Amino acid sequence: MKLGVPRETFPGERRVAVVPAVVAGYAKAGIEGVVERGAGASAGFPHAPYQAQGPAIATRDEGFAFDILAQG
Repeated sequence: MKLGVPRETFPGERRVAVVPAVVAGYAKAGIEGVVERGAGASAGFPHAPYQAQGPAIATRDEGFAFDILAQG
């Protein structure tokens, strides 16, 4: 199963649906994470903390397909 964490597109919105520490729990449960490039930047979470937990970093155009969508 794949969990998608998209970047917020609403103007001025700074939240992210899933923080890196939570991604680790999903990975332990066998859920693959895909985080859209820049998804956590406005909330203070650059790519590195997400990548350290295992999810792929992708753009919407790079086949950002998932079974579950995390929304803030």
